Amino acid sequence: MGKHKYIETPEKMYELFEAYKKETKENPRTKLEYVGKDGLRVKTPLETPLTMEGFSGYVYRQGVTTNIHDYFANTRDAYANYSSICSRIREEVRTDQITGGLVGQYNASITQRLNNLAEKTHNTNVEQPLFGPDDE
Repeated sequence: MGKHKYIETPEKMYELFEAYKKETKENPRTKLEYVGKDGLRVKTPLETPLTMEGFSGYVYRQGVTTNIHDYFANTRDAYANYSSICSRIREEVRTDQITGGLVGQYNASITQRLNNLAEKTHNTNVEQPLFGPDDE
């Protein structure tokens, strides 16, 4: 008999993700700014990006399970039927972060690093001596 699953079906997992997205996007973070010559304090709403950690915390707060990582890692091959939905969730989180970074909604440098998109440069310069051993 298989292990009891706290998230009974892949469809239920996606329903949880949709609820997480809705809650996250409907509850922006705020940034305190001082505007104008009098320094009027204004709270500016900032859209909150989707994250895997945020989804994990949401599932925990809903009392579903303390750990969704087994579903995404397919621990002991017990969650194979969740792989498609887990891939879809990862893609949606990544898309939200990348497109948000591209349009300046989120910090582009951070979203690049989170999604392994940072430009990598390779130093191919090899130090060469100015004179050969016989030129001294």
